[in-house]
Amino acid sequence: MTDLIHPTAVIHPGANLHKTVHIGAYVVIGQQVTLGPRTRVGHHAVIEGWAEIGADNHIFPGVVIGMEPQDRNYRGEPSGVKICDRNQIREYVTIHRASGDQQFTCIGSDNLLMANVHIGHNCQIADQVVMANAVALSGHVQVESQANISGVLGIHQFVHIGQLAMIGGMSRIIRDVPPLMLVEGNPAQVRALNQVGLRRYGIYDLLQGEMRSILKQTFRYLYRSGLKLEEALAQVESLSDHPLVQHLCQFMRAAQSRRGLTPGRQRWSAV
Repeated sequence: MTDLIHPTAVIHPGANLHKTVHIGAYVVIGQQVTLGPRTRVGHHAVIEGWAEIGADNHIFPGVVIGMEPQDRNYRGEPSGVKICDRNQIREYVTIHRASGDQQFTCIGSDNLLMANVHIGHNCQIADQVVMANAVALSGHVQVESQANISGVLGIHQFVHIGQLAMIGGMSRIIRDVPPLMLVEGNPAQVRALNQVGLRRYGIYDLLQGEMRSILKQTFRYLYRSGLKLEEALAQVESLSDHPLVQHLCQFMRAAQSRRGLTPGRQRWSAV
């Protein structure tokens, strides 16, 4: 034991801990766990199974990472959790390992997972995502970078949340949430362009005035024009070849073969 590891911690001798890792009181670390430089693990946290955790993460008290998935199809096959760098994982967050041989639940870098968040098996979380208290992600949910998910809500299995999307608290999310959009309600609906998120992450500062107008026109084509979805997407694609616009169109087309799209005030007719 070093001065950085509390004497009451229970650490399997097979675990791979960088010499700068800080381990609090009564922490339990399993055999297949890897912890990167300067990662801190708060008291009473449990990290089990095949868990690879990078540098400069702050794992707060009571967090549980790497337990078996809550999936009836799981048969004990080797699977795990991968967490990159500089994440804040607050009190009593649970992150389950994947279901499926050699599969992983993955979390990127610079994310904030607030207290009591649950990340189900096989979820894929990108970078700079914020999840407020008591957000629950079912299995196989994907969340793209810079999404902001407000508190006390559930997200259905296999749903995709797009880049820079914002979801209002206590919503019920059963369909894909398009990038750049603000979604809220039960049933959830697209309410507006997520201008708060675009400003927060400096996107508006990087865009010229014309591009800001294009994003607003994009919302109008998709949710206020009365066009069929494919017609609206064609109009949007003609506005700009900017990566944000093109990604939005690709996402919305792909959603048709997944769980479908969260609707707006305009409900698209068949394409």
